Amino acid sequence: MSEVNKKARIAVDAMGGDYAPEEIVKGAILAAQEGNLEIILVGPIDILEEELAKYHSSNNLPIRCVAASDVIKENEPPSLAIRRKSNCSIAVATKLVKAGEADAVVGAGSSGAAVVSAIQYLGMLEGMERPAICAPLSNFAPNVVLVDFGANVDCKPYQLLSFAVAGTVYAKKLFKIANPTVGLLSTGSEEGKGNAVVRESYSLLQKSGLNFIGNVEGNDVLSGRANVVVCDGFMGNILIKFYESLGNYALNWLRRRLKRYPLTGNIAKLLFDRLFPVAKLSYESEDTGGGILWGIDGVVRIAHGASRAPHIAHAIDSARNTIETDVVGSLRSELAKLKRGGKI
Repeated sequence: MSEVNKKARIAVDAMGGDYAPEEIVKGAILAAQEGNLEIILVGPIDILEEELAKYHSSNNLPIRCVAASDVIKENEPPSLAIRRKSNCSIAVATKLVKAGEADAVVGAGSSGAAVVSAIQYLGMLEGMERPAICAPLSNFAPNVVLVDFGANVDCKPYQLLSFAVAGTVYAKKLFKIANPTVGLLSTGSEEGKGNAVVRESYSLLQKSGLNFIGNVEGNDVLSGRANVVVCDGFMGNILIKFYESLGNYALNWLRRRLKRYPLTGNIAKLLFDRLFPVAKLSYESEDTGGGILWGIDGVVRIAHGASRAPHIAHAIDSARNTIETDVVGSLRSELAKLKRGGKI
């Protein structure tokens, strides 16, 4: 941030998520207690004030409320819902960023509604036609990020190129890697492998000036050979959900193997939970930067729908870190370089 010690202002959709508003408000309080930020809770004022009143400490914290009369339900079509409910909590929170009253927005409700609100009210960076979500694979691969993991099901080759740029900025700013390697997820390592979109994307990435190492296969995603693994959201969403499931399935496998030895099994479970905390990775073990909507002209952080208070506090801190490291400005600069070179 340009001013030393300036507080980051985070607008939080207090009505989004499986456990809203209780866990969202509690998470906001946890985050505010850490200091150096201001939190703006968005939702019906009476509900927010009732939740805040449960915590006496909230009176002395930098938290304020902004009214929003409507809420987007998870099963509502995002585009239609945002048009019909322009005063819903996620839209109002996003408009606060547009108006300069907040520096970032955090929401755990409908991801589609958050994306539509972001595009409609904040707009896209030049060179990014669609936003993308980066997923750090930190537990098994500390310096690997997957992009996109669900925001875009069908993609054009030039969109995959822009995702690679976003992932490269992510790795530079958040992994502190000077020249991140970029791999294109495909069915084989050879240049001609994959569908038509992947094959054409390969050619664009070769000419991009990025540190492109070629195709990577599924069995190489966690190897660390590519710091940035690029794919469309259809493939990425399948991959990340499989990755998230590994912890629970591994634990169940261990239990079955040790079920004849109850005492040993209990000890093994404790050790497993401590050494391999990979269950529910998407919201319990997420690195800073996970869930950021890349390509939007502003900071938008999408939290897991099942987030509890600590996860919301983590998401708020992630948004603050994204503001302070100026990833939006860095991505804008990288996209401008590619455009000047005629590569996008």
